[in-house]
Amino acid sequence: MNATIYMHELRSRLKSVITWSVSLTLLILFFLSIFPSFSEQAALLNDMLAKFPPQLLAAFGMGNMDLANMVVYFGFLFVFIQLCLSIQASNYGFGLVSIEETELTADFLLSKPVSRWQVMNSKLLAAFTSLGITDVIFWLASFICILLFRGSHAYEPRILLLLFAGGVLFQLFFLCVGLVISLLVRRVRSVTPFALGLGFGAYILNAFSGMLGEVKLELITPFRHFDPNYIVSHAALDTPLVLIDVAVSLVALVASYWLYLRRDIPAVS
Repeated sequence: MNATIYMHELRSRLKSVITWSVSLTLLILFFLSIFPSFSEQAALLNDMLAKFPPQLLAAFGMGNMDLANMVVYFGFLFVFIQLCLSIQASNYGFGLVSIEETELTADFLLSKPVSRWQVMNSKLLAAFTSLGITDVIFWLASFICILLFRGSHAYEPRILLLLFAGGVLFQLFFLCVGLVISLLVRRVRSVTPFALGLGFGAYILNAFSGMLGEVKLELITPFRHFDPNYIVSHAALDTPLVLIDVAVSLVALVASYWLYLRRDIPAVS
């Protein structure tokens, strides 16, 4: 690892980390602040939801949910948090090495006495650190808001920890897949469309998986691998699907190193 590159990458993402952290905190604060009044009417809402088709409820991760329960309510909210985390991680993955090629500064960086291996290690560590800072702030905000607004409702910290642990592996998938895609295409001119496409694409596949009950779709999208409804209901991760997610992430990471070490870096003409 090169400390200079690491610190430069970390500083360049500081604004993004702050933005995502504040946005997630406000999202949690808003939804959990309405839980006390929401839980009073939850029985009525549960009766209403029971009249909807099971496929529609499954598409939005609301199958067999008692929204009067704090942990179940947080699990429902966590689906939208996952969408935010997927876009952030995808953004970092797509921009990890492509941003310098777009700005035509990659050849300048590699002209320095630093190997490509060190460059990739430093950039990845900075991306992991940025995601880690966001996660820690999000976790603290979640626990504080739950304690503030749960009232007399009990909650199980173990289930929350499972959701958070799954969220870390979930981010790793999008970071690694975004990185390998950016190295497979000729040039990523704008990171945002790719990140939004990967994040929302995986979310839509999850919705279709819930509606159609297709096992093949469950194998594709990490939103199904880390389904909050499953985690809350079983108090455990879906191990086979999680292992698929981890395997894809590791393969994408190894492929990214292989591609980057052999990549033809465009020079400024």
